[in-house]
Amino acid sequence: MSTVSPVAQPHEIVWTLTNNVVASRSLQVVAELAVADHIAEETVSVKQLASACAADPDGLDRVLHLLSTYGIFERHADGYGHTDASRLLRSDHPMSMRAFSRMMGMPVIRASFDQLEHSVRTGSPAIELAAGDGLWPYLVGHPEEAQIFGQAMTGKAAADTAAVLGAYDLGRFDTIADIGGGRGHLLRAVLDAVPTAEGILFDLPDVIQTLDIGRDRLTARAGDFFVDPLPTADAYILMEVIHDWPDAEAAAIFTAIRRAASPGARVLIIENVLGDTESDPRGHTLDVIMLAVTGGRERTGSRLGGLLEAADFANISVIDTAGPLRIVEAVAE
Repeated sequence: MSTVSPVAQPHEIVWTLTNNVVASRSLQVVAELAVADHIAEETVSVKQLASACAADPDGLDRVLHLLSTYGIFERHADGYGHTDASRLLRSDHPMSMRAFSRMMGMPVIRASFDQLEHSVRTGSPAIELAAGDGLWPYLVGHPEEAQIFGQAMTGKAAADTAAVLGAYDLGRFDTIADIGGGRGHLLRAVLDAVPTAEGILFDLPDVIQTLDIGRDRLTARAGDFFVDPLPTADAYILMEVIHDWPDAEAAAIFTAIRRAASPGARVLIIENVLGDTESDPRGHTLDVIMLAVTGGRERTGSRLGGLLEAADFANISVIDTAGPLRIVEAVAE
């Protein structure tokens, strides 16, 4: 949430954007301390919250006061209560965003943005200076942070899944493969919505071996989509996967899918697909995150379409959802 109004003076716009890091970092610290977990339905005093979180009461109060001006927590004379936004910081919320805030506050992520100038000057991900091998090898070597990352992706996707399912009819497919599907949050929701379909979850061995699949109609396959053959399916879904990669790697993923797919199979790219003229900062914020952290990018529908056509997909269309994500559909020729 930004406090910049449409009629803000130029200096106010610059001041606010320059200092957005203060509110962002405050949110990350509050998420790390699990402050929201210690507030139920009643207002809780700052002294109680500080004791529960091993924090200084005055310091915590000042940070929470700032967040309350953004609608995160509600400030009362006797302490703080929840808003709809602050409830999303509870660990037990079904669409919890706590892990996402913690992830963006991880030292390796913050160090990458400290080095953003490197990305702007060279076009290479700044994370190279914070973790030389890049994000994915870093997470393999840091399992606690990898767990936060996985939880963050699950929580972030939970808010978008209903909009995706409402925008596209997956009921016509017998077999649906979720490529790079992580913990299977999207595929599980798909199978709940389509009781006749079989699902295949494909991800790296380090991800698959941590999962308890525990349900009918869902099988897991471990592999690397740059190396190992992908499963055959009627539809392939990739939710916020392609944007993690530069064009060459994205093209290689599409080629691997086309190699496994029978003619007529669909591939569905679910991402924050950019418009050609839009000014919504969300997609462009993600684009800069990809620039700094993964080396990937957010793309327009036409740019994704070009990569798909080069991999022998056709009939490419962009489908809006009720949320911020869009679906790019293509058909294997």
